Amino acid sequence: MDKKSNFGKFFLLWSGELISAIGGGLTSFGLGVYVFNQTGSATNMAIVTLLAFLPTLLLSAPAGVLADRYDRRLLMMLGDGLSALGVIYILICMMTGGASLVQICIGVFISSVFSSLIEPSYRATVTDLLTEEEYSKASGMVSIAGSARYLASPVIAGLLLAVSDIKLLLIIDICTFFVTVFCTGVVKRGLVTKANNNTGSFMDSFKEGYAAITEKKGVMALIVISSVITMFMGAIQLLSEPLILDFTDSAALGIGETVCAMGMLVSSVFLGIIGIKKNYAKILCSSLGMAGLFMVGFSLVENMIVISSFGFMFFFMLPFANNCLDYLVRINIAAEKQGRAWGLIGFISQIGYVVSYGCFGILSDGIAKWTGMGVGRGCAVVIAISGVLLTLTAIALYMVKDVRNLEKHE
Repeated sequence: MDKKSNFGKFFLLWSGELISAIGGGLTSFGLGVYVFNQTGSATNMAIVTLLAFLPTLLLSAPAGVLADRYDRRLLMMLGDGLSALGVIYILICMMTGGASLVQICIGVFISSVFSSLIEPSYRATVTDLLTEEEYSKASGMVSIAGSARYLASPVIAGLLLAVSDIKLLLIIDICTFFVTVFCTGVVKRGLVTKANNNTGSFMDSFKEGYAAITEKKGVMALIVISSVITMFMGAIQLLSEPLILDFTDSAALGIGETVCAMGMLVSSVFLGIIGIKKNYAKILCSSLGMAGLFMVGFSLVENMIVISSFGFMFFFMLPFANNCLDYLVRINIAAEKQGRAWGLIGFISQIGYVVSYGCFGILSDGIAKWTGMGVGRGCAVVIAISGVLLTLTAIALYMVKDVRNLEKHE
């Protein structure tokens, strides 16, 4: 059945999420530098990251059910607006004498609880707005927005920290929430909300979402293996900052992260303009395999040129993998079940991050203490091992016939 495109509305919605990503990146960068400078521990940085991530993971499935039962745009507005409360709490603590590790953890936890409403509704709204032919380009644009927290935010935060402190970053982030809510509100007003025909119980809706992702073996296999992949990729996302901060300062870190994220920008722009037309499974596995090898290169030496070069190539591969994964799943699940499906997909596929955030910081500190070579080198060992395992997992993924058959959808 043909569907009218609403690309203009999608662009406005995407613009709001882009601004939100930049603001969130400022806070994430600032808190990472603040915690490492205060404690010098990769474990403490991992705790903050885990508490910022865990509520979103645990609540993603219920949030997906809500996205299919209620107005998706309203849920996004509530999620964006109320998540500002956690950042405001940290700011107040900072302004009254400095925030402790516990207070920072409380703040990021609160913000994450409300942010859990956003992702399933946002992904399902993309399906609501666009035609199937526009999915790949839209995925590329979504990757651009996601890359902003790594591309623009670090260098902006590094410059601002040179003349001010973390409180300025938090204030800017709080302001971006209002912009995002406004953009979503405009899209909501110009889009007719479909009547909710789902009269079953919450648990019935949850079961229908589970049935949607398990109906095809390839979809479920892709999701489960994605959880393994996110565990290994979480290593570089978590440990790159303590690795770099162990031998240089926050300004160099900001520049390095921006250079690395340029890779994501370049490939996202390419995908946003050209898109991918075929061979999704092959491109997915190839890009993940190459990303694993670049993780190994990233960890080799304490040199910002080498780190930035391999980081650039690592991030260059991610939008290709995300684009293919997004497409293969999206075309194999009915539109009316996408909210529930994406909620469950987010939960299952990102369990790997919980493992990496919960274990890899402790492992890095343990290796550093055992070998006496410093926290940064301990992080490098964990990143290198994870990169090798990611490449091996990508090879195994392509050998799953049900995954390759997903793009035969008509």
